[in-house]
Amino acid sequence: MNSINIDMGGTFTDCYVLIDGKETRHKVPTIPDDLTRGFKEIIGNIAKEFSVSASELLGRLDIVRYATTLATNALITRRGPKLGLMMTAGFEDTMHIGRGSVWHEALPTELKKDIAASKRPETLISRERIIGIKERIDYKGKVVLTLDGEEVREAIRYLFRQGVEGIVICYLNSFQNAEHEQMTKKIIEEEYPKLYMGSCPVFLSSEVLNKKNEYERLMTTVLSAYLHPSLLKEIAGLRVGLKSEGEPRPLFLVHNSGGMGPITKTSAVQTHDAGPVSALSASAFLGKMYNTDVIFTDMGGTSFDIGVVVGGETRSYDFAPMIEWWRVGISKLETRSIGAGGGSIAWLNELLGNILEVGPQSAGANPGPACYRRGGTLPTVTDADVVLGYIDPDYFLGGKMKLDKDAAVKAVKKIAEPMGLSIENAALSIKRIVDANMGNEIFKEVNLKGYDPREFLLIAAGGAGPVHFSGYSDFIEVSKALICPYASVFSAFGISVMDIVMIYEATNSIRLYNPVNNSYLTDYDRYNDTVKRLQSQATTDLVTEGFDPSKAIFSLELEMRYGQQANLTRVITNSFVIRGEQDIKNIMNDFQVRYGQMYTPSAAYPQGGVEIVNFILRIIVPTEKKTFPTFEPKGPDPGKAFKGKRQAYWEKQGYLEIQVYEWDLLESGNEIFGPSIIDAKDTTVVISPGKRFYMDQYLNGVIENIKRG
Repeated sequence: MNSINIDMGGTFTDCYVLIDGKETRHKVPTIPDDLTRGFKEIIGNIAKEFSVSASELLGRLDIVRYATTLATNALITRRGPKLGLMMTAGFEDTMHIGRGSVWHEALPTELKKDIAASKRPETLISRERIIGIKERIDYKGKVVLTLDGEEVREAIRYLFRQGVEGIVICYLNSFQNAEHEQMTKKIIEEEYPKLYMGSCPVFLSSEVLNKKNEYERLMTTVLSAYLHPSLLKEIAGLRVGLKSEGEPRPLFLVHNSGGMGPITKTSAVQTHDAGPVSALSASAFLGKMYNTDVIFTDMGGTSFDIGVVVGGETRSYDFAPMIEWWRVGISKLETRSIGAGGGSIAWLNELLGNILEVGPQSAGANPGPACYRRGGTLPTVTDADVVLGYIDPDYFLGGKMKLDKDAAVKAVKKIAEPMGLSIENAALSIKRIVDANMGNEIFKEVNLKGYDPREFLLIAAGGAGPVHFSGYSDFIEVSKALICPYASVFSAFGISVMDIVMIYEATNSIRLYNPVNNSYLTDYDRYNDTVKRLQSQATTDLVTEGFDPSKAIFSLELEMRYGQQANLTRVITNSFVIRGEQDIKNIMNDFQVRYGQMYTPSAAYPQGGVEIVNFILRIIVPTEKKTFPTFEPKGPDPGKAFKGKRQAYWEKQGYLEIQVYEWDLLESGNEIFGPSIIDAKDTTVVISPGKRFYMDQYLNGVIENIKRG
């Protein structure tokens, strides 16, 4: 399948291309004010490499796949539309009250401790544009207080006089009965037909997230409405750009649930964190290829992302998914991120006696590190890497972007002088601290899931990952690390191996086992009808989007709990239909096994009863994947790839003249011992003393510790 796969990040826009069996990769700086320009620049670069016009290139494509940061950018800049909100009377302040932890829940651990500086987030809808409507549906879906149409009309007129550009409707228990939300929408359309209403969309919580938990359902719907115009504008621009170069190719967007979907089946909240999730998919693909569990790490320009893949599956979902400051209810694959990237700023903490800290603040793409020569003056991790001699200033991005070492030295000097260190030792201190931060975060992420990181393969990705993996991998004592040729565009590669995924969710609280009378569920239709309804909706959507339902893979997941626990455990089950008591016991056994994996078997509490709360139907339409060819070993001598020598600074040895190799000229079986450096056109592999690098049969780089004695 000929495809272009683009990951638009905060610092760089990455691209991985597969056309007629040939692969290539590109990386260009992201232009935050006009993300479409980065897209067009990538298309132009690829066309030039294939010696064709942009229109010819696009004509050969089967699909264009795209991960965007727009969801993040629109929230950061607060450039969303002016929204109105209609809620059940008495619950108008739900969003402003928030959760008890709303003031710190989204902050990294190091900032949660700074209670004095904490503050509640600015709400996305001002209080005067939130209207309470007298209506009530109970927890079973029964109408208790009928909706008053005239009250709704008055509220709508008021909101339009306020100049709203979108309306959110979120009534209590609408996930059980959406009648009142649908009635409200119908009244809006009657009062303000689209002919006059213009581009004022209406968002129903029962359509955006048909699940329980009022606050999460509200915030998911509000965020969908807030981010919708920005995403719509960006995608429209991309479509126009594609169409201007000929017949447009199908455009699919990456979802944070672990797949991709057509534009018509993508909500704005699903695009948040799409980049890290794409990298997680790439890790799962490689984990299956190497038959091992994987720790994925991606060190980019702004952040350091971590994910864990066990058994080749990416089924670990966020327990409490967040979008910026707000908890949402979507099924979002779990990744962790800290402020540790090439652009992370080194600074002295005066409150703690001028100790050196790195991040979470970042210089970003603009102005970027001091060595970028774009106006940045603060010392960053990339500046430290340049000072240490790890990054060649004349070969950054394959020589397309020249770095200024003098500017890097000048920036690092701001750390060196107050600490009484040499420039090199100050740079080394910056490196050590950022490596320690990343290593510590990996250790916590893997161990808290009950795994031993020493049993995993570490994947070092991102533009800065191969530079720093030797440092942070030592903190978790992994035996092997893997670096791919497309490490710096790893998320873009991950997009290329993603399947089309659609997820359908519904809440229906069903008690499978009642400990009071030691009885099991007898009303099987409650379970079966819920699954059938989700399957019917999924099948209809598959046909509408032009997919063959018979080729789709249906899988069912249940969110379950013991008794009235607040926390839910997600379980994969093969029981699409309950026909008897044994099916119920099978589901309970699946739950008990998964619960034991998460909390230890001794934590099981069946005497409290077993309950299903949410149903999640996951539909996978498999896509054609890249097949990795294998190469015969050419021997350990990397002489053909030898590039030259340069000075680099190491922790115990100081300056050493080390050998430098060219990645693209290395062959299967070649070995390189540290300290050495491998230059690639979009990253640098730093092999520290005590480590051995070899090129495997897939032309991926494997790094392992040299055994002593």
